[in-house]
Amino acid sequence: MPGSEPPEEDRLLGGRVRLAQLREGLRAAIDPVLLAAFVPARPGETVLEMGCGAGPAFLCLAARVPGLRVVAIEREPELAALAARNAAANGVAADVRAADLRAPGPLPRCDHAFANPPWWPGGTPPPAARRAAATHEEVPLAAWVAALAAPLRHLGTLSLVLPAARLGDATAALKAARCGAIALLPLWPRAGVAARRILIQARRGGRGPDRVLPGLVLHEADGGFTPAAEAVLREAAAIRS
Repeated sequence: MPGSEPPEEDRLLGGRVRLAQLREGLRAAIDPVLLAAFVPARPGETVLEMGCGAGPAFLCLAARVPGLRVVAIEREPELAALAARNAAANGVAADVRAADLRAPGPLPRCDHAFANPPWWPGGTPPPAARRAAATHEEVPLAAWVAALAAPLRHLGTLSLVLPAARLGDATAALKAARCGAIALLPLWPRAGVAARRILIQARRGGRGPDRVLPGLVLHEADGGFTPAAEAVLREAAAIRS
């Protein structure tokens, strides 16, 4: 990448995924790993990620579920190129496109769509441009949801990881995009502590009741991961919806 420092390589899922990331900007933590674990994909299905960054979420999903057809959209060309290289390094056949989610070009019909969108609608963003774009939305959450829902098959799933404070916005956006049968999974920092993040999933055209799932406690009192969180983050276990 001309004009950039060489990316640094990290490992996810206990070393199953090699992830080169830019030294500047927002680096992947556990959120994309948790998101990938929540997508109920099966081998041979088509999945779509919007705002893929360097590719941690779709790479973790592909590591857990072999034989997926992966389509990934990333607005920043530098990150899209890095995601494509990461896919190749991990043996994942991914169609990574440098495009705006509002005009991604023709997309295949998808069985599942997912995103870790910018979390905050306003306020003062961080000074670094790339970090600001990753944390403070320029495109409203409703537009993200509409773009994800558009190519979904009937009863295909749409999954997001978000702050708990965005639950109302996410629910409204999903309903507006005709995605129902919403499943909410709280992510508790520790037992007895209010959830700060959530996983939320709905089905295109779904008409079933909304549900609150049992949730996942991430950390023990000493700060280490719980066995349930370790199973997801290190052993590529799925989070069932």
